[in-house]
Amino acid sequence: MASPILTNNPRTSLDKSKIKILLLEGVHQSALEVFEAAGYTNITSLSGAISESELIDQISEVHILGIRSRTQVNKAVMFHAKKLIAVGCFCIGTNQVDLHSALEKGTAVFNAPFSNTRSVAELVIAEAILLLRGIPEKNTEAHRGGWLKSAIGSYEIRGKTMGTIGYGNIGSQISVLAEAIGMNVVFHDAVNKLPLGNAHQAKNLHVLLTQSDIVTMHVPENSNTKNMIGETEFSNMKKGAVFINASRGTVVDIDALANALESKRLCGAAIDVFPAEPKSKSEEFISPLRAFDNCLLTPHIGGSTMEAQEKIGAEVAHKLVKFSDNGSTLSSVNFPEVTLPTHEGDHRLLHIHENIPGVLSQINQFFSEHEINIRAQHLQTNKDVGYVVTDIDENYSQLALQHLS
Repeated sequence: MASPILTNNPRTSLDKSKIKILLLEGVHQSALEVFEAAGYTNITSLSGAISESELIDQISEVHILGIRSRTQVNKAVMFHAKKLIAVGCFCIGTNQVDLHSALEKGTAVFNAPFSNTRSVAELVIAEAILLLRGIPEKNTEAHRGGWLKSAIGSYEIRGKTMGTIGYGNIGSQISVLAEAIGMNVVFHDAVNKLPLGNAHQAKNLHVLLTQSDIVTMHVPENSNTKNMIGETEFSNMKKGAVFINASRGTVVDIDALANALESKRLCGAAIDVFPAEPKSKSEEFISPLRAFDNCLLTPHIGGSTMEAQEKIGAEVAHKLVKFSDNGSTLSSVNFPEVTLPTHEGDHRLLHIHENIPGVLSQINQFFSEHEINIRAQHLQTNKDVGYVVTDIDENYSQLALQHLS
């Protein structure tokens, strides 16, 4: 692959009014405000997702695509993305994007790994309190005309142990909140982590499960975490424990969870993510967990607060604008990361290529042969791709662009 680009300058780059931005799934207004403030006006914003065929029809003319978790940017979509320079995932995860196909196209992918951590953490703490008090069953029975006024099976959260599987941005935030309300915190993570407060890292997952009154999942979706919690893990939990999953739907064996609820091994559960989720409001949600009044089921809304969506909109849009304007790729999930200074008075060439020996040498040989002075040059690579950013005198930019192309 080789993809030289000139960053936005009205004399050399594509005019900002011609850079087409497509935002799907009701990306927050804050994103539009960031784009417009940076001079981008050719923006289409849709409130919902579109089908794969519709996306394929539109993607060929799109330069920047903004999505949330429902839209699938797969290999077929990327094949038709002739002009796409960047994808913004206005959410935490990026598993809805074929990152390798995007990399092969020279398309940088960005997300918002931090902006909704508080929203998820608050929901987990709230669900833990509700489940320990038996509120879901009492609420459901009241709606049916019943009256379950009893303290049996109802507990305070103070003094209980919160077991957090995954101690990243969200897991550590939950740890802080849990301690603030008087809980003990133990966590399990694939790597050793410095704990916050009085939390401590369990020797292994088994130890965490046997110690915890509440177990909450905060791990990524990958081959190591698929069905990470199943029959064996549920059988190792304390009898009467609470289980919460607000990470990824594939990390829990749903049938095993249903069995644990049926056998009364667990006193309750709260699940926000599922292996298969409805594509729209009109599609029925199917799950064996619907049978249990002591299981809180929420439609993947852990990070869906107005505050979080506003912050996510601004965070991802700023990353996309910075990449389009000056080539910076800091925090891209699939691209070599480069933080670049401004380049007033110079023209900036971005060259994306396969990471093989000799490319940088060939680029600089061209500059030398044509006596083009390099004002600044940055190179970053990963195992697949090399990313060379070169600032040169504006009088030579078109010649350089044509040669590099």
